[in-house]
Amino acid sequence: MISIQYVWLVWSTAFLIPWIILYAVIPSHRKVMLWTSLFTMPFGLTEPLFVPEYWSPPSLFNLALTTGFDIESLIFCFGIGGVGVVLYNVITGAHFGPVSEAYHRSPLHRHHKLAIATPFIAFPLLYFFPWNPIYPAFVSMITGTIATILCRPDLKAKTWVGGVLFLIYYWFFVEGIELLSPGYVEQVWNLDALSGVIILNSPLEELIFAFTFGMYWAGVYEHFTWMKSGN
Repeated sequence: MISIQYVWLVWSTAFLIPWIILYAVIPSHRKVMLWTSLFTMPFGLTEPLFVPEYWSPPSLFNLALTTGFDIESLIFCFGIGGVGVVLYNVITGAHFGPVSEAYHRSPLHRHHKLAIATPFIAFPLLYFFPWNPIYPAFVSMITGTIATILCRPDLKAKTWVGGVLFLIYYWFFVEGIELLSPGYVEQVWNLDALSGVIILNSPLEELIFAFTFGMYWAGVYEHFTWMKSGN
């Protein structure tokens, strides 16, 4: 067991371990992982939207509780972004390749930019409803997932499988929190403002986050870059 002050740091840093392993052993995914992680990392700056309404994690220099911002959130977002975007390909052995020019010009893609922007438009609109801020985050990723499938039907299977894979992957990490610091979930998550449902040791909302993030993020690289996955 470690001090509660450093659980968030250790937990967020743990997400870098599989990132480093995948980056080292699969050279073909390095560029995708690095650029996607660098794109994802700034989302850690949204932490003030969730502290303390969703949770209140003790952090380095007590930044989360005093400012809402923290270093751990940047590490966390970097780690999950790079792994989430290649997890499906790693498990299935698929590789990234360009879509055909004919598919690129398909009428389905006339709203390509709007489909990509959907979750980023939805979240600020939904945030001001009277609910916990984690819920508009879920809905935004779901709308982004639907927009992706409508625009890129070829990503449908990858989207659903990617959601399940990332849910399983992330669940192991959430369960590990209780090994680091028993009782941490009850102390840090604002369970009274959430569903209060705990599955094993994991708040239901964390698992919903994992599934919705995994669905949207599984195809985000292909959607942005006009790529596809295949063997």
